[in-house]
This record gives sequence, C-alpha cells and structure tokens, in this order.
Amino acid sequence: MSKSPITVSVTGAAGQIGYSLLFRIASGALFGPDQPVKLRLIEIPDEKAMNALKGVCMELDDCAFPLLHSITPTSDLNEGFSGTNWAILVGSVPRKAGMERKDLLSINGKIFTGQGQAIARNAASDVRVLVVGNPCNTNCLIAMNSAPEVPSNRWFAMTRLDENRAKSQLATKAGVLASSVSNLAIWGNHSATQYPDFFNARIDGKPATEVISDHDWLKGDFIKTVQQRGAAIIAARGLSSAASAANAACDTVRSVSQGTANGDWTSVAVCSDGSYGIEKGLIFSFPVRTSAQGWEIVQGVPVNEFSQAKIKATEDELKEERAAVRELGLIK
Repeated sequence: MSKSPITVSVTGAAGQIGYSLLFRIASGALFGPDQPVKLRLIEIPDEKAMNALKGVCMELDDCAFPLLHSITPTSDLNEGFSGTNWAILVGSVPRKAGMERKDLLSINGKIFTGQGQAIARNAASDVRVLVVGNPCNTNCLIAMNSAPEVPSNRWFAMTRLDENRAKSQLATKAGVLASSVSNLAIWGNHSATQYPDFFNARIDGKPATEVISDHDWLKGDFIKTVQQRGAAIIAARGLSSAASAANAACDTVRSVSQGTANGDWTSVAVCSDGSYGIEKGLIFSFPVRTSAQGWEIVQGVPVNEFSQAKIKATEDELKEERAAVRELGLIK
C-alpha cells in the first residue's frame, strides 16, 4: 500500500458504540478501501473495562483486516492520543436515575477536560475531533476549551444521527427511499430541543412541504419523533442507540473528510462564528458543506418565524449548559 496509515483514536472503545464502530473503521468503510489505519483504543483504567477491550482487540485480530496496520489498547490518554489524526470521543457517563443534568455535566466535564488536554499535548498537527458521547455539544465545548492549541474548526459534535433519523421519517411518510431526502438540517443541540428543519428539506428534488401535505404532522409528530427517538429506542430495547450512532459517526467523518454532494449539506455541530445570529463560541449544529479544502456553514438558508422560535429554544438550552459548566469551573 502506498498510503501512510491514518491514526484513529477511539474512547469508550469497548462500549456498545465503540464495538459497533471499530470494525467499520478497520474494514475500510470509513476512510476507503486503500487507506490503512492505526487504531488507538482507549478505555477507563478499570480491570473489567480493560479485559473487555482485550477481547475486542482479539476479535479485530481475528478479522485479519488488510487495512488494519496496528492496534494499541490503553487506559493512558497520552498514549491513546499519540499522533492521532482523528479522535472519536465516544465514551461518556450516561445520565442515571436521580442524577441532575448539572451532575452529569460535572462528571463528564472532568473527563472531556482531560481528553482535550491530552489531545493538545499528543495529537498530530492535523488532528480533527468528533465528540459522540453525550451531552455531545457541551462535552465538545469543554474539550475544545481545554485545548486552545487546537484550532476551533477542528472540533465537531455529532448530530448526523438526528439527521439520519429525520430523513428516515420523511422518507417513510413520503413512501420513498431515505436516499431521496436531501438538504435536511439539524439546528442546535443534540437533545430534545434540536430542530429538524423540514422547511428546507427536499424529497426527490422537491420541497418536502410539497411532497408531504400533512403539515400538522411535520410541525408536530415529525419533530417530536426525531427529538425523542433515542428515548424510544431505550424503552424498546432496554439499551441506548449503538449501531445507528456508530453509523452516524462514520457518516460524519466521511462527510468532513471527503466532502458533501453538490447542492446538499450535512448536519454537524461546530463552533459558531455568529452565523444566523447564534452566539459565537457555542457548539451548535448547522447545515454544513464540506470539500477537500475544508468546511463552511451554509449561508442564506431561509429561516421562517416557526423555525426561528425552534432555533432560539435550542440555542437557549446550549447557553444554559455553557453557564452550568462555566459555574463548575470547566471553561472560562
């Protein structure tokens, strides 16, 4: 192989999402059939977790992937992020019964502070970071603020899962394939306040609002279904989304690395530059176009009064989360 290996670091590597993700990376599904990879797999310094990670590494070995150059299992952040080109931060502490949101932000804040600092110390100069672990927008904000040496345009939080969910719902309602749906933007926070923008979505090139005449459904059940889909999956299977989250992580990295199709965009949370009046510095999901030269927030997307109210609600939530982590001393 003529290409040099890409080093990919994955936290929470023995967890459900990590397990679903690693084999796709190693098989070439993420970076292409001719791009070798080095995997640096990070878990917490716990005997049970590290034993589970050992088993994952054994399975990766047993697949004999031609593109898998090396595997480094570790609980040491410095080793885990050494020379990494892509850091995919999956591991986080889930919210448990009786836990306030502030408690969750405090626990995960410390985790993502340490990870951000380790990335700044050890990663390659071209490192890019995708935060998957929830609350991903604010975890990304914390990590980014803990690594000022890494440019802000290298940090991403995942809302592609929400985009994929929204496309599936629109496609089902319209009786078409999900691939027929384009220009579906998720605005804001990966939470129950996110806004799946159906007004600008297109189905087979036509406005979704023309193809789907049930506008009450679009403004009501459609939005609620996308916002609450994660909770619905937990209620159905007793576990959170894993395979679909791993798939969305792959989609995000591919879109950022390889570019979006002409005229289309993808949804990803990035550091706001003030576009659409969103406060600068928030990690906010926008419609984003990407190419080999980089990414940009799509400008001039129409935002009507209904959309403005939804976008403001999710921005307000992100401001509240930022205020909470600032009060905890996790960011300045």
